[in-house]
Amino acid sequence: MIRLGGHGLPVGSDDPEAFARAHRDFGYSAAYCPPCDLFDTDRQLAIEKSFAQADVMIAEVGIWCNLLTPEDDVRRANIDRACNLLALADAVGAKCAVNYIGSFAAGTDYAPHPKNLSADAFDATVATARDIIDRVKPTRARFALEMMQYALPDSVDAYLDLIRAIDRPAFAAHLDPVNLVMTPRTYFDTGRLIRECFEKLGPHIVSCHAKDIKLHHQAALHLDEVMIGEGNLDYPTYLRCLDAMPFEVPLMLEHLDGPDYATARDRLFGIAAGAGLRFR
Repeated sequence: MIRLGGHGLPVGSDDPEAFARAHRDFGYSAAYCPPCDLFDTDRQLAIEKSFAQADVMIAEVGIWCNLLTPEDDVRRANIDRACNLLALADAVGAKCAVNYIGSFAAGTDYAPHPKNLSADAFDATVATARDIIDRVKPTRARFALEMMQYALPDSVDAYLDLIRAIDRPAFAAHLDPVNLVMTPRTYFDTGRLIRECFEKLGPHIVSCHAKDIKLHHQAALHLDEVMIGEGNLDYPTYLRCLDAMPFEVPLMLEHLDGPDYATARDRLFGIAAGAGLRFR
């Protein structure tokens, strides 16, 4: 069975036990880590215990800052943030702490830049990931990078190259196939892309994102992220590949307004039922 998680919960408390129950009541069996300070060990223990008792997997701690920015002070601060959040993920037993690698464009999070896909970017990504992992030395959580259209890793093979070059057991793969749909050829055969992701990255995948993508009829190629079921991502294939994994990999909804999480959840439940699959 597949674990689904996301936001959109009607929770009126930040108490870990109430938060974990709210996930179950909403139909989730996976979660983004609740807010927690790195030095609040009591809350960390409460989060881990409450979510384990509710059988809700803590999938991710999000980092979301630019690790390649040329602004030295900002880059150092962002790398410190990544270290702290990887340590937090390890403390609460999350599957991973995930980030995009960022951009060489100063003052941005992950803006396009001509160096973002260069050999220099690859070397900087390897050095940065090693630095974060070696400083934290996590024993449970993994450090992962989100696939991006104009930053590394921008393909399945680029991810494999990074895994080999970083050469750390604590570096893992985060899967978001929508972010790899960049051409009409891929758009009209997303099932093939998804199968390639699982065939090549399967043993390394620790968490996945769920969204959809639509190609528009415009003179310049234009793709938009859309609500699940309104685009062309092959969700039956995606769910079958997740279900076939030899270990549990959470599927996390993202980028939706509050009420839309329930809609996306129900659509995924319907797709799964049609494919003879179930969520946990």
